[in-house]
Amino acid sequence: MVDRQDALLAQMRRGTLQYCVLALLGSDELYGFDLVRRLAGVDGMLTSEGTIYPLLARLRRDGLVESNWQESSSGPPRRYYHLTDAGRAALEDFRREWGRFRDAVDTVIEGRGRP
Repeated sequence: MVDRQDALLAQMRRGTLQYCVLALLGSDELYGFDLVRRLAGVDGMLTSEGTIYPLLARLRRDGLVESNWQESSSGPPRRYYHLTDAGRAALEDFRREWGRFRDAVDTVIEGRGRP
Protein backbone atom coordinates (compact mmCIF):
# COMPACT_ATOMS: atom_id res chain seq x y z
CA MET A 1 0.00 0.00 0.00
CA VAL A 2 2.83 2.42 0.83
CA ASP A 3 4.40 1.83 -2.60
CA ARG A 4 1.12 2.78 -4.30
CA GLN A 5 0.87 5.92 -2.19
CA ASP A 6 4.47 6.84 -3.00
CA ALA A 7 3.80 6.32 -6.71
CA LEU A 8 0.67 8.45 -6.54
CA LEU A 9 2.53 11.30 -4.80
CA ALA A 10 5.38 11.04 -7.30
CA GLN A 11 2.93 11.34 -10.20
CA MET A 12 1.27 14.41 -8.67
CA ARG A 13 4.65 16.02 -7.93
CA ARG A 14 5.77 15.45 -11.51
CA GLY A 15 3.16 17.86 -12.82
CA THR A 16 3.58 20.55 -10.20
CA LEU A 17 7.20 20.52 -9.03
CA GLN A 18 8.43 23.09 -11.54
CA TYR A 19 5.78 25.55 -10.38
CA CYS A 20 6.66 24.94 -6.73
CA VAL A 21 10.28 25.74 -7.61
CA LEU A 22 9.18 28.88 -9.47
CA ALA A 23 7.10 29.92 -6.44
CA LEU A 24 10.08 29.48 -4.09
CA LEU A 25 12.26 31.50 -6.46
CA GLY A 26 9.57 34.17 -6.66
CA SER A 27 10.40 35.38 -3.18
CA ASP A 28 14.12 34.50 -2.85
CA GLU A 29 17.23 33.90 -4.89
CA LEU A 30 18.21 30.33 -3.96
CA TYR A 31 20.75 27.66 -4.87
CA GLY A 32 19.80 24.08 -5.76
CA PHE A 33 20.42 22.39 -2.43
CA ASP A 34 18.48 25.13 -0.64
CA LEU A 35 15.51 24.37 -2.92
CA VAL A 36 15.76 20.66 -2.06
CA ARG A 37 15.85 21.49 1.64
CA ARG A 38 12.84 23.83 1.46
CA LEU A 39 10.79 21.35 -0.55
CA ALA A 40 11.69 18.55 1.87
CA GLY A 41 10.18 20.65 4.64
CA VAL A 42 6.76 20.46 2.98
CA ASP A 43 4.84 17.22 3.48
CA GLY A 44 4.51 15.36 0.18
CA MET A 45 7.11 17.45 -1.69
CA LEU A 46 10.22 15.41 -0.83
CA THR A 47 12.62 15.54 -3.76
CA SER A 48 16.34 15.14 -4.41
CA GLU A 49 19.22 16.98 -6.00
CA GLY A 50 19.02 14.45 -8.83
CA THR A 51 15.57 15.83 -9.65
CA ILE A 52 16.12 19.53 -8.91
CA TYR A 53 19.29 20.20 -10.91
CA PRO A 54 17.96 18.84 -14.23
CA LEU A 55 14.74 20.76 -13.61
CA LEU A 56 16.69 23.98 -12.99
CA ALA A 57 18.69 23.40 -16.18
CA ARG A 58 15.45 23.01 -18.15
CA LEU A 59 13.94 26.11 -16.56
CA ARG A 60 17.10 28.03 -17.57
CA ARG A 61 16.90 26.74 -21.16
CA ASP A 62 13.23 27.74 -21.26
CA GLY A 63 14.08 31.25 -20.07
CA LEU A 64 12.04 30.99 -16.85
CA VAL A 65 15.01 31.35 -14.48
CA GLU A 66 18.48 32.84 -14.67
CA SER A 67 21.46 32.05 -12.50
CA ASN A 68 24.66 33.59 -11.23
CA TRP A 69 27.61 32.30 -9.26
CA GLN A 70 28.22 33.60 -5.76
CA GLU A 71 31.09 32.92 -3.40
CA SER A 72 30.26 30.77 -0.39
CA SER A 73 31.80 31.12 3.06
CA SER A 74 31.44 27.36 3.57
CA GLY A 75 32.87 25.91 0.37
CA PRO A 76 33.03 26.43 -3.38
CA PRO A 77 30.95 29.08 -5.18
CA ARG A 78 27.25 28.30 -5.57
CA ARG A 79 24.93 28.87 -8.49
CA TYR A 80 21.96 30.93 -7.33
CA TYR A 81 18.73 31.01 -9.33
CA HIS A 82 16.08 33.70 -9.70
CA LEU A 83 12.97 34.21 -11.81
CA THR A 84 12.92 36.04 -15.10
CA ASP A 85 9.91 38.06 -16.23
CA ALA A 86 8.83 35.00 -18.25
CA GLY A 87 9.15 32.87 -15.11
CA ARG A 88 6.96 35.30 -13.15
CA ALA A 89 4.36 35.21 -15.94
CA ALA A 90 4.42 31.39 -16.03
CA LEU A 91 3.98 31.25 -12.26
CA GLU A 92 1.07 33.70 -12.39
CA ASP A 93 -0.60 31.66 -15.15
CA PHE A 94 -0.18 28.51 -13.05
CA ARG A 95 -1.60 30.18 -9.93
CA ARG A 96 -4.65 31.31 -11.86
CA GLU A 97 -5.28 27.90 -13.43
CA TRP A 98 -4.35 25.83 -10.36
CA GLY A 99 -7.34 27.01 -8.35
CA ARG A 100 -9.70 26.20 -11.19
CA PHE A 101 -8.12 22.78 -11.74
CA ARG A 102 -8.07 21.95 -8.00
CA ASP A 103 -11.75 22.89 -7.71
CA ALA A 104 -12.62 20.75 -10.74
CA VAL A 105 -10.80 17.70 -9.30
CA ASP A 106 -12.51 18.22 -5.93
CA THR A 107 -15.88 18.41 -7.66
CA VAL A 108 -15.32 15.12 -9.47
CA ILE A 109 -13.79 13.09 -6.62
CA GLU A 110 -16.39 14.30 -4.14
CA GLY A 111 -19.19 13.24 -6.48
CA ARG A 112 -20.57 16.74 -6.99
CA GLY A 113 -20.08 16.61 -10.76
CA ARG A 114 -22.91 14.17 -11.49
CA PRO A 115 -25.90 15.32 -13.55
